[in-house]
Amino acid sequence: MRALVAVFLALLACGCASVPGQGNPRDPWEAYNRGAYALNDALDRAAFKPVAEVYANGTPDFLREGVSNFFENIHDIGTGLNNILQGKVVDGLGDLARFAVNSVVGIGGLWDVATPMGLEKHEEDFGQTLGWWGVPPGPYFVIPFLGPSTLRDAPARWVDPSYGYNRQIADVAVRNSLYGLDIVRIRAGLLKSEKILDEAALD
Repeated sequence: MRALVAVFLALLACGCASVPGQGNPRDPWEAYNRGAYALNDALDRAAFKPVAEVYANGTPDFLREGVSNFFENIHDIGTGLNNILQGKVVDGLGDLARFAVNSVVGIGGLWDVATPMGLEKHEEDFGQTLGWWGVPPGPYFVIPFLGPSTLRDAPARWVDPSYGYNRQIADVAVRNSLYGLDIVRIRAGLLKSEKILDEAALD
């Protein structure tokens, strides 16, 4: 963990040193962002993508769907609370109702029974809530090990219950396993669109 923090601080120092009066005004932290992107890309090629491919190709569809449903069910908590904070109370209560229904009837969220019941799924996070309250996004900011974000949205990730659920799990092995599985299933979900995105990407 200390090594990861050291890498992050080194990248941040590199980027901040290049900020004053120089560089691209649309990306004032360009030096840092390029370094963080290169780090993330190397880690993805070496570890995340190969593991995601094994998961996608070697896991039955129904099992992958159950895993995704489980984590998306947890995300509904954060979505509901953020909808309420944005003044969308009806949508927020609907999101929390989704979590309750899927947790009980869907057996811990493994099955999405709320959608067929008419409880629509939404996507909201604390970064969007801050934006709704007038907080500007700030500079483009690549988070080491996590990917692109903004100065506003990056710290907001750690506020959302959907991102912090595993901090409530005392068993370190279980906590890390769940966190790793969540990352793998998200990365596996991007495999199909990756080729198209790579071909269309512009610097």
